[in-house]
Amino acid sequence: MRRVAWWAALLVAAAALVGARGDSILPALALAPEPRHDDRFALVPVGGGRDGGGAAAGLRGEFPCQTHSANSRTCEELNGSGSFNTTCVISSSSSLDGDLCVYGEGSVEIRPNVKIICPVRGCYITVNVSGSIRIGEHVEVIGGSVSLDAANVSLDHHSTINTTALAGEPPPQTSGTPHSLEAAGGGHGGRGASCKVSNDTNWGGDVYAWSTLAWPWSYGSMGGSMSADQQFGGYGGGRVMLRARTFMNIDGHVLAEGGVGSLKGGGGSGGSIIIHAFKLYGNGTISAAGGNGWGGGGGGRISMDCYSIQQDLEITVHGGQSFGCAQNAGGAGTIYDSSLQTLKVSNGNFTTHTETPLLGFPMTRLWSNVLVECNARVLVPLLWSRVQVTGQIRLLTKGSICFGLSENPISEFELVAEELLMSDSVIKVYGAFRMYVKVLLMWDSKIQIDGGTKDVVLASMLEARNLVVLRHGSVISSNADLMVYGQGLLNLSGPGDGIKARRLFLSLFYNIEVGPGSLVQAPHDETVQSSLDALSRCESKTCPSELITPPDDCHVNRSLSFTLQICRVEDITVSGIVRGSIIHIHRARTVTIAKDGTISASELGCKEGIGKGTFLKYGAGGGAGHGGRGGTGIYNGMKSDGGLAYGNADLPCELGSGSGGSAVSADSTAGGGLIVIGSMKWPLSRLLIYGSMNSDGESHRGTTGNSNGTFKGGVGGGSGGSILLFLQWLLLEKNSSLSASGGNGGVYGGGGGGGGRIHFHWSNIATGDEYVQIASVNGTVASSGGSGNNDGHFGQDGTITGKKCPMGLYGTFCTECPVGTYKNVTGSNSSLCSPCSVVSLPNRADFVYVRGGVTEPPCPYKCISDKYKMPNCYTPLEELMYTFGGPWSFAIILSFTIILLALILSALRIKIGESDITYRATNAIHNDGCSSFPFLLSLAEVPGASRAEETQSHVHRMYFMGPNTFREPWHLPYSPPDAIIRIVYEDAFNRFIDEINLVAAYEWWEGSIHSILSVLAYPCAWSWKQWRRRKKIHRLQEYVKSEYDHSCLRSCRSRALYKGLKVGSTPDLMVAYIDFFLGGDEKRLDVASTIQKRFPMCLIFGGDGSYMSPYYLHSDTLLSNLLGQVKILKFCC
Repeated sequence: MRRVAWWAALLVAAAALVGARGDSILPALALAPEPRHDDRFALVPVGGGRDGGGAAAGLRGEFPCQTHSANSRTCEELNGSGSFNTTCVISSSSSLDGDLCVYGEGSVEIRPNVKIICPVRGCYITVNVSGSIRIGEHVEVIGGSVSLDAANVSLDHHSTINTTALAGEPPPQTSGTPHSLEAAGGGHGGRGASCKVSNDTNWGGDVYAWSTLAWPWSYGSMGGSMSADQQFGGYGGGRVMLRARTFMNIDGHVLAEGGVGSLKGGGGSGGSIIIHAFKLYGNGTISAAGGNGWGGGGGGRISMDCYSIQQDLEITVHGGQSFGCAQNAGGAGTIYDSSLQTLKVSNGNFTTHTETPLLGFPMTRLWSNVLVECNARVLVPLLWSRVQVTGQIRLLTKGSICFGLSENPISEFELVAEELLMSDSVIKVYGAFRMYVKVLLMWDSKIQIDGGTKDVVLASMLEARNLVVLRHGSVISSNADLMVYGQGLLNLSGPGDGIKARRLFLSLFYNIEVGPGSLVQAPHDETVQSSLDALSRCESKTCPSELITPPDDCHVNRSLSFTLQICRVEDITVSGIVRGSIIHIHRARTVTIAKDGTISASELGCKEGIGKGTFLKYGAGGGAGHGGRGGTGIYNGMKSDGGLAYGNADLPCELGSGSGGSAVSADSTAGGGLIVIGSMKWPLSRLLIYGSMNSDGESHRGTTGNSNGTFKGGVGGGSGGSILLFLQWLLLEKNSSLSASGGNGGVYGGGGGGGGRIHFHWSNIATGDEYVQIASVNGTVASSGGSGNNDGHFGQDGTITGKKCPMGLYGTFCTECPVGTYKNVTGSNSSLCSPCSVVSLPNRADFVYVRGGVTEPPCPYKCISDKYKMPNCYTPLEELMYTFGGPWSFAIILSFTIILLALILSALRIKIGESDITYRATNAIHNDGCSSFPFLLSLAEVPGASRAEETQSHVHRMYFMGPNTFREPWHLPYSPPDAIIRIVYEDAFNRFIDEINLVAAYEWWEGSIHSILSVLAYPCAWSWKQWRRRKKIHRLQEYVKSEYDHSCLRSCRSRALYKGLKVGSTPDLMVAYIDFFLGGDEKRLDVASTIQKRFPMCLIFGGDGSYMSPYYLHSDTLLSNLLGQVKILKFCC
């Protein structure tokens, strides 16, 4: 929309120009050497220029040539060829004695090396054509006011449009020219410099034309002179207006600089330059700098209104250099970019103490940015001023902004922006300062707030919603109350960074990081005792309510006792120093003090106070008391008592006391301050200390002497302060410290200060199974008294206390009572953990750890080994013994049981010995070991027809070789006996022998176990061997019965029914055999001959002749039936 309005203004101006060619509507131009033309140019208010009626009026009134044709010249009169309605080429120089007004529909070209000069101050050179204006190389256009307007404007290399020192009269009722005889510089955009040496702030010519900042059209002012009769100062700069509807190229120089003064005159101030183009580019220079002189002139004003600007252009408005004071150049002028709504104040890196006043800021149409750089010093002098932009405020390379006047710091100033960026720069405020930004970034910069000494200004407030970062030695300081608010991160990055105030409040940040070497401090200056704020606490014996239950709003309240409060911050990390007289960290979640970090109130307590020590004029001073009494001072036989102890150990809230004497005496020492973290309602979740937190008393350093050259007695040490912690969990790492110790006494008998008070007020202490450790303390917690010097006494130790612990817990940190004790009352004293009774404790038991401690007797215990069983910690045997009434009763019962079991086992052995492990379920013949012999039964006596059939089909019994031991297991020979040669296939039989021998063999580990048991317990070895033998015979029977396919037998029926082979053994498992049977499908002749070949038959004795396995003759039902078929028994072995 602004573009549309701009082009509309151009069309209106063009129509006015065309309509005014034949009708004169403006007064005629005067031909005087120094004419006044200001009434012919409309002034555009600040913020205007590209739209609105003011801008259009300015365009219409800018070109008066249409009504002053007498002053217009033709192309030929300017030593050119052509006409202004076509193309005018100027090839020769011209010298003018009055205004030049050119207009036309064509273009203008000035050839190289041509000069058009009007040496009269205030002389106009105006060219207004519809085509293009091109100024060739080394061309000079010199006049008091130069205005070029065309579709395209081009300045070639080394060409110059110069209005330096050709200014007409500045606007009326302005003070740009200094009236004092100090040879000060003239003022315009910036003040002129003054070299007068004075304690007061002084300058030369003042600024003017602030209201036409966006469309400046004022001449610069003349510099001052040292003589009232003769002018030695330089003249002010003129005015230049360049307008191109499309493109403008500047490779040359556009100058409106102030004139150079002399050793007796100040430099003139810079003039005004307006650049208006759709696109501006080039490598040239645009300057409205002040002139050099005894006092440098102030810079002028430049306005840029371009859609696109190439940044290779050099645009300067710096003040002129001062011959009389080289470090104080003229004040910088202003550069205003109407397109970007940006104000820039730059002094070209010329050092100056002279300001550039900014007299107001638009409120309806806000600027976007304000830039102050290169040693520029900006002053906002008006009371209750508000600097508000929609974008950035940037201060770079020693730029500075000063709000208010040092002699009257009573006002409030506001700064509102999206971002405030500072690099090697300063913001100085006299009064109260309120800043509202999203981002505050500071690099080697300072914000200094001087609230005066009368306490009439309100607290300053800096609010940065997203980010505050201070780096490379940046400091925010105030000698009054200061609040710093935010919702994001506050970061003090490293050494030299700091925030200091008399009373400081940091709140609402998500995270505060105090980096290594950085400082957060209240009071502002620790050399001036902070007791101006803390003095009311020095004589008070009651805790202020806001320390225990602070307000929730976290705003500054002058009635509060805090000097440094950090409120409603999630996480606080301190790697530097946080220092204050009364420090309060409220509604935080986690506070971490890094290895090199410190939170300190040391030596910032009272100079006197309740427990102040006594001091004798020619003796030594006694130490101050607090948590403990101060040490006695002794010198030359005179004693000075130490201060008394005071305060409440369970809720300390007092400052430490001083050594006595005058509060401003250099010989007195101060006590420690007060540190409160958390509150009753809002305890801190975690406090992690890897560095230190201290509130120690001051130690006296050095000696003091009398007028006769002798030494006075030493001053006593200050007492330690108070540290009050409302928290849920504490970590005090190795080499860290938490201290409220007393200070040491001075040389020559000074008494040591008493220790302070430290109290841990734990919140939500879990008990029982929910108990968790609330403190891990590996560092130092100290409230010791300070040491006395020479004969001076040590101060007494202070107190270290904790909240009363619930049952089962004790001590300052509420740890579990030691194992073997219990605590069934509330308190912290270790004596409350009572020893557990050992009457009911078994001999083989110890008391055990219980989470949360033991709260009631009896105490739990545990057996010393798992082999003992609760609750009496007996072995299983003892448990059994005492179950049956004790050892004697158990012995009797056990003996009876053993005898009974022996009888039962004997009977079972006899029963088992009668059974035969064969392939039959029962035997017809019973053996009685050694007394049994085989006997014959007739076939008629054999029960069942199936047994007779089995006997008739039996062919041969083949015995396993070997005693069935682990070293010599059972095995069968490979050649088949003659008795079965006709019923088996020999090759298949040999494969069968291989397979069954593998089954009969033992694994290596079975023999290994037997060998080990033979050494350790032979009965177990025998049982193991018998068990493995039994397993082996069962395995052989299972293999032959189910797994082997009987492929070695010739009988198809035997192979199909798996009935041709059967395995059996003797009861002692030493002899095994395989019986071969006919299948029934063999030829009868073969059967008869095969059965007859069963005899003679070998009968095998079992056993090995030992006690456990005597010899006996083995017999079973099948063998008895076979023997019944013959009348003669042969034995063969």
